[in-house]
Amino acid sequence: MSEIENMNITAASHWYLPSLISTYWPGLAVTGTVAIAAQFLSDHYGAPAMLMALLLGIAFHFLSEEGRCVAGIDFCAKKVLRIGVALLGMRISVDLLIGLGAGTILLLVAAIAATIVFGLIAAKLLGRGWRLALLTSGSVAICGASAAMAIAAVLPKNEFAERNLIFTVLSVTVLSTLAMIAYPIIAQMMGLDARATGIFFGGTIHDVAQVVGAGFSVSPEAGETATLVKLIRVTMLAPVVLIFSITTRNVAQPAGETGKRPPLLPGFVIAFLILAAANSFGLVPEAVSKAGMEASRWALLAGIVAVGMKTSLRRVLDVGGDAVALIVAETIFIGLFILAGIYYLGHA
Repeated sequence: MSEIENMNITAASHWYLPSLISTYWPGLAVTGTVAIAAQFLSDHYGAPAMLMALLLGIAFHFLSEEGRCVAGIDFCAKKVLRIGVALLGMRISVDLLIGLGAGTILLLVAAIAATIVFGLIAAKLLGRGWRLALLTSGSVAICGASAAMAIAAVLPKNEFAERNLIFTVLSVTVLSTLAMIAYPIIAQMMGLDARATGIFFGGTIHDVAQVVGAGFSVSPEAGETATLVKLIRVTMLAPVVLIFSITTRNVAQPAGETGKRPPLLPGFVIAFLILAAANSFGLVPEAVSKAGMEASRWALLAGIVAVGMKTSLRRVLDVGGDAVALIVAETIFIGLFILAGIYYLGHA
């Protein structure tokens, strides 16, 4: 390569990097600032960080419509969000599966599958589409907002995709908060012991933070069991996303719908599996694992801020009462399914 060509490449790289930074930096900065504000409100007033991030994001919707912040907000809503989901793999290990027992693991797998099937049937009865059914039932069955964002990334897009995602994230976050308050009362009324209570909370409450809050509000044993059960549900994120990707990849889209075919196996799912495998084999140092989980939390928080910014509250409210009924019904279904399984396995 000639000296002139080398000089041209160097000059191009010096021009490209500042251009890239100037394109994305304003949106990244404002998204990060709102995420920090959401975490501050959560730490000082006890509100769920995800809910605060979503509501604050919606309040700043005008920033995503035009101006210098648009590109950075879009980057956070897609790339940063998927990085956060991928880093969840650092929470997973084979030791978690072994410690919980085969019966409980089978119960969780059956509950996830049954909830998704129930969601598809209920959506059809309510006259709603299969995209919304998979999005809501998958998020209810697995891990709330994180699952919703991962599933949305592989579903074929249409004009309602962003509206349905923000509705699902908002709904599962609110329902998780209500469950964190109500489920300890239900567990006490039913006379569940600490292990059964942990299985109930971890197997039914949508978001990890609310699972931890509900579990440790009862007892340390219930809190540890609930957290462990919840992480097993998080483990199911990758296979469920893969199944959704394969089954919807070749579905013909009706006339008028937009969006390109989703990838067969998204990069963030591959990263999730690699990190989970590395953690299972003890290849991830504890300090790195903790840093990764913290980075995952912030990436998901920034991602949900950006998703909120990209969707107007008016469009979310247009989703309809039947969609609310659908996600509430799915939440009740998985709760009853897990309780039935607890009694069947003799934990209660």
